[in-house]
Formats: sequence, C-alpha cells, structure tokens
Amino acid sequence: MFLSSVNLAASMYDAAFPTIMLSRNGGNERVMGIVNTVIGISTLIGSIIASVSKAPKSRIKVICNCLLFSISTENILLAFGQNVFVWSIAGFLGWIVIPVMNANLSAVMRLKIPENMQGRIYSVRNSFQFFTIPVGYFLGGFAVDYIFEPFMSQQKNSVLSALFGTEKGSGAALFFFVIAIFGTAVCLYFRRRKSIWKLENQENSRL
Repeated sequence: MFLSSVNLAASMYDAAFPTIMLSRNGGNERVMGIVNTVIGISTLIGSIIASVSKAPKSRIKVICNCLLFSISTENILLAFGQNVFVWSIAGFLGWIVIPVMNANLSAVMRLKIPENMQGRIYSVRNSFQFFTIPVGYFLGGFAVDYIFEPFMSQQKNSVLSALFGTEKGSGAALFFFVIAIFGTAVCLYFRRRKSIWKLENQENSRL
C-alpha cells in the first residue's frame, strides 16, 4: 500500500509533466527533450551506483529515504522552477535515487519470500502496487485541466499568483506543489509504520 500510494503520486506527476514542459515560461518540445534526457542520464548513473554499492545496514531506511527525497525535491523544484536549468536539476535529483530504491526493494522481497511462493506473492504485490497508476493518470490530467489551471487563472494579485504565476502552466505548477505535499506525507506516514520495519527484522533473521 505504501508503493501504491507512491505510484498514485508518480502517475499524477507523469500526467502533469508535459504541461509544465510545454507551456510554462516559453517551454517547448526542446525543453521537454532536454529534461527527459537529464532524467535518463540520472537514472543510468543511479543504476551504476546501485550496482557498485555495498548492501546497506538498513534496506528499509534506504527505500523510504530514497522515495522521500525523490518526491519532495523533484516536485518542489518543478513547482517553483521557471526555466529548463531548474527543471533539469529537479529531474536529476528526483530520478538518481530510484534505481537504488528499486534494488533494495527487490533484495528485501527476494530475501523475505520463499522461492516456491515468489510467483504468487509477486502477482499479489504487483496488483496492489500498480493499480493506482491509471487512477493517477486520470486524476492528474483532470485536475490540471479542469481544476488547477482555471483556478490559477483567477488568482491575479494573490499570494498564489506571486508564487506560481497566472499564465498557462501555473495551475500545473501548483499541482506539483500539492503532489510534493501528498507524496511527502505518504512517505513520512509509512516510514513510521512498524509493519514496514518488521520486514527488515524478518529479512535479517534469514541471513
């Protein structure tokens, strides 16, 4: 359920991402291409880091902290950023830790689940983990087009307009700020759940 909540935030991010890149402050296809290239490079670097790093003392802490860092930094920078340079930094910081998180998540699952049950457990886990993605795509697109963009267009001379502007894309910027708050709250909530940390104790007992 932790990962399904994170995927809800991530899929809403995916739905709103083109709006920022293509419409805010002169953004265009070239800007979106640059940021996507940076994201690809950061993911590759993160994969190399994950492959050469030693096993951490606490895989659960790494998983939680990576997701918290990714969601909070990237979405905040996308919300307040005004140019391709800031957006590229956002993409780099947001994605460089994801391969590290995935590597430790896979290690926890493979060390915890007996081999003869892995097929069944993975199918159930994937059903819970990924069912929120189409929901997030729908909510993200709907929220930006019909709620946040119209709302921001009416916020002239307000605190919100000073922070996010009123031009096209300002609603998406506010939406990214909301995603950052939501994602951070999710990570902090599940990070405190004892059931999450029991996975680590059970994993260690099998080593």
